[in-house]
Amino acid sequence: MTNQARVRFAPSPTGEPHIGNIRTAVFNWLFARQQGGKFILRFEDTDRARYVPGAEDAIKEGLRWLGLDWDEGPGVGGPYGPYVQSERLPLYRKYAEQLLASAHAYRCNCSPARLAALRNQPQKHQDRLGYDLLCRFKAPGEVSPDEPHVIRLAVPLEGTTTVHDLIRGDVTFENRTIDDQVLLKSDGFPTYHLAVVVDDHEMRITHVIRGDDWVPSTPKQILLYRAFGWEIPTFAHVPIVLGEDGKRLSKRHGATSVVEFQRMGYLPEALLNFLALLGWSPGEGEEQEIFSGEELVQRFDLTRVQRAAARFSYKKLDWMNGEYIRRLPPDDLAARLVPVLRNAGLDASLAKVRELVPLVRERMKTLNDVVPLVDFIFKEGIEYDSRLLVGGKMTAEESLAALRISREVLAELPDFEGGTLEEALYPLARERLGLKPGQLFRIIRVAAMGKTVAPPLFGTLAAVGRDRALTRLDDALARLADLQD
Repeated sequence: MTNQARVRFAPSPTGEPHIGNIRTAVFNWLFARQQGGKFILRFEDTDRARYVPGAEDAIKEGLRWLGLDWDEGPGVGGPYGPYVQSERLPLYRKYAEQLLASAHAYRCNCSPARLAALRNQPQKHQDRLGYDLLCRFKAPGEVSPDEPHVIRLAVPLEGTTTVHDLIRGDVTFENRTIDDQVLLKSDGFPTYHLAVVVDDHEMRITHVIRGDDWVPSTPKQILLYRAFGWEIPTFAHVPIVLGEDGKRLSKRHGATSVVEFQRMGYLPEALLNFLALLGWSPGEGEEQEIFSGEELVQRFDLTRVQRAAARFSYKKLDWMNGEYIRRLPPDDLAARLVPVLRNAGLDASLAKVRELVPLVRERMKTLNDVVPLVDFIFKEGIEYDSRLLVGGKMTAEESLAALRISREVLAELPDFEGGTLEEALYPLARERLGLKPGQLFRIIRVAAMGKTVAPPLFGTLAAVGRDRALTRLDDALARLADLQD
């Protein structure tokens, strides 16, 4: 095995990449980068019944979006390819035959009906759990290689197998509790256990970093390493990701795939930061929570990964994403907002959006929040309930009079910039109309924007523009007149 750290992310292409699995990919990537090692992507697609066409592309796109570049794997190549299990079938057959020759495996021709009946029998009084070993002790040649059969691992009948884990410590299993697992199915496809051990060995994997739900299967893989006489990699089983209710993260908790988080307007660097802190902490008493990618690589340490399950908090993710939005340079944020607005059907230019950034960035938790904040700027007409034009503790007649005078003042301003608007509207409300500024500003806001809540009034009015603002105020005056009838 190489001295250079080599880790892999080996998802099954059964759908869009789940955020819990991607968190494990983040840990692998950080470890590889921190150690100056290699991060390998491999697709484990031997479960053809659950295979989803296009899932590989979704997984690769999700990794790229988060900035998790891989050193070897599909689309990149490498010295130990191919990196897709269905393209490596002859290799698994070769190693299964090797296990047969060394008596570490045996052929089994038990029918599906017999195996189903065996699974339904109570096993608490049996000497061994799982398969009852019927074919293990058949005479040589009794199960012909030419008849339908599987190849099973011959687990030691006595003793124990210990998993040495960087995070959980030593975990010991009695061999009697380990099933004589199927290694090669009758259709020639390997099961997970054979394929993962062969691939990890062939690809020189030094550290297997994966979810702790794989701990029970690890002794089977250790037995395979020993049967082959291969060096066993270092195992580190990281905690699974739960929802805030303590149950395994699923659709009922909200978005679960990287693609969904991207669609919802989360920044990749914010999500990467958030995922890195799901089950890992930089140190005792460390209060810093916002880390650049470079800082995460420098600080990451597998020994600081916790054992307890990690809880996914959307509230915390929203907070962190908002922090990242506010830290983005204005031009960068504007460039990210343009496609969001265009996807919402709004004809937004980069220059216009750059003008809006100071008005909206403090109010956003996700990029998608920008749409309801500024959509009225890019629309010709706006829709709203005319009754919203009536100011607080005011009648429709009083609101009409206040808006009519406001329209005259706005039309006569020397320019339509935020500072000029502020200097004109505050004294208009207090001195000329005898209103609280909030009363007048609400009427103008609804008239010009169609909303009771919007970004700061003066800058937003300037962004709407004098001509469009006056046209909308004229429409609002007509609406208020109708309310008096």
